[in-house]
Amino acid sequence: MKASMREKLEGLAARQAALAEALARPETAADPHRYRELATEHAQLEPVAAAWRRYREAEARAAEARALLATERDPELRALAQEELEAAEAEQTRLEAELARLLLPRDPNDERNIFLEIRAGTGGHEAALFAGDLFRMYARYAERRGWKVEVLSAHPGEHGGYKEIIARIVGRGAWSRLKFESGVHRVQRVPVTESQGRIHTSACTVAVLPELPEVERVEIDPTALRIDTFRASGAGGQHVNKTESAVRITHLPTGIVVECQDERSQHQNKARALALLAAKLLERERERQQAAQAAERRRLVGTGDRSERIRTYNFPQGRVTDHRINLTLYRLEEILDGDLDALIDALAAEHQAEQLAALTEA
Repeated sequence: MKASMREKLEGLAARQAALAEALARPETAADPHRYRELATEHAQLEPVAAAWRRYREAEARAAEARALLATERDPELRALAQEELEAAEAEQTRLEAELARLLLPRDPNDERNIFLEIRAGTGGHEAALFAGDLFRMYARYAERRGWKVEVLSAHPGEHGGYKEIIARIVGRGAWSRLKFESGVHRVQRVPVTESQGRIHTSACTVAVLPELPEVERVEIDPTALRIDTFRASGAGGQHVNKTESAVRITHLPTGIVVECQDERSQHQNKARALALLAAKLLERERERQQAAQAAERRRLVGTGDRSERIRTYNFPQGRVTDHRINLTLYRLEEILDGDLDALIDALAAEHQAEQLAALTEA
């Protein structure tokens, strides 16, 4: 194990022990807010500290076995010592890999709700139909995990599907599972309007943004906003909204436009739209801070739709290919029905592998 990793683990174990002492003090228990903060940090460090203790124990057993092998002449005792050494070293190897994973930086947004945006791209009516397929795919996935889907705004396509649809997905871990879905999704299939049976290629863009708690939202100057109200579209009958409850907000400095027409109350729609705007502004700021890194990436991989494409859904072959990790699954129907875990698990594993490589090089 590298000295830098050992030093970090020693520091975390010492911190966990100090937190345990602090939690046992009466003055800590008397302050519920402080107690909650310390207890949360203690719980987060416990798996690391426990694995580090087991690693040190295995290290001690290996050292004892080596010492015995260096001095003992009895064949039976030497065989036992060799067996113990091999077991202890195997345990060290396993625990070192586990500790490396535990040391990976946690994404602070992992447990948060998300905003999901799907927009039809190249392909006209077929792209709008595909946007509808993608929204259904994510809605079914959310249903499988017990999450709630709230459509904030939708602009239907002329022949079905959506030109654009924005939804809020509420559920623990929504960001951790869907954060790799942003990008260009491409479909290859024969459109229903195609009389010659030719395969067409269409595309949609998907954007996934974490919903931020109010305390972390960026400050938005009210004078920088233009707020318009309009009647929400509906299916007709008693559900038609007869008041101007839908809200569209334009952030004048950036030109970002958000809208919400899901709630019956104008106040609720405004609150939802402002939350979406805050997420977009934070994402914009992150992109600005990472501009140099992004520019270097563009230099390496090129620009345009081709480099942005992350996944292809090929209907004639019944396959889905994720181009980022070169994974192809011949399970198109199941995936479009919301069975996304095989794709998402593979993407998460690749991301973790990249993090581990960076940690090892550090």
